[in-house]
Amino acid sequence: MLRPVLGISEPDLERELLRKGVGALEAGRARCTDCGRTPLVGELIHHFPAGSVVCELCRSGRRGEPQRSERVHHSERGHAVRLRIRTAAA
Repeated sequence: MLRPVLGISEPDLERELLRKGVGALEAGRARCTDCGRTPLVGELIHHFPAGSVVCELCRSGRRGEPQRSERVHHSERGHAVRLRIRTAAA
C-alpha cells in the first residue's frame, strides 16, 4: 500500500490545486471598481484616473471621459496555433 509522501490526503490535494488554479485565474482579471463585477468577453471596460476600471454598465454613473476604453479579450488570446507553409531548404 502506498503512503502519502507529504502527509496530505488526495481530496485535500485536489482541493488545494483547485484553489491555486482559481486564484491564478482571478489574478489576471479586471474587476469593475464600482460594482465588483468581472466584465464579460467582448464587453468594453473604461479606465479612469487613479487606476479605476469601470464596466460598461457602471459607465453611465461616472462623470467625465475615461482615459481609455478597451474590449475584454479571452484569456487565451494570442495563443492560437497557426499553420505555416513549408519552404524547400535552399
